[in-house]
Amino acid sequence: MHLVCPSCGTTNRISAERLHDAPVCGRCKSALLAAEPAALSDASLAKFISGTELPVLVDFWASWCGPCKAMAPNFAAAAHQMPEVRFVKVDSDAAPVASSLYNIRSIPMLILFDKGVELARLSGVVSTGQLKAWIQQQLMK
Repeated sequence: MHLVCPSCGTTNRISAERLHDAPVCGRCKSALLAAEPAALSDASLAKFISGTELPVLVDFWASWCGPCKAMAPNFAAAAHQMPEVRFVKVDSDAAPVASSLYNIRSIPMLILFDKGVELARLSGVVSTGQLKAWIQQQLMK
């Protein structure tokens, strides 16, 4: 299985059996499956989505957005509870290319990808439980 390092962008190959062994990047030694959301940029988002074989949930947000701030703890809690999904945050103001590429018109906007393909979008604030249920429902389709 391929996992892109959120720190340096290196693609790492990890056997599925070793995913629970806290794998680290072969290049920079950062955790590949950290339990907290990773912050990505215009430069790193597309490669991370396309090169990571686990599902990836992207939270497009902005520092001035009240609903985004309300959503942040729920997103982080879901990241801790769902290690089989990679959670990433993209500041839509700092990443205008990604925001345009993924047609972000409102925030917070969550986009779920699986093997580089967009599965679904969810806009607005949801609880941790609702978020986890939504992810599981989308991945079952």
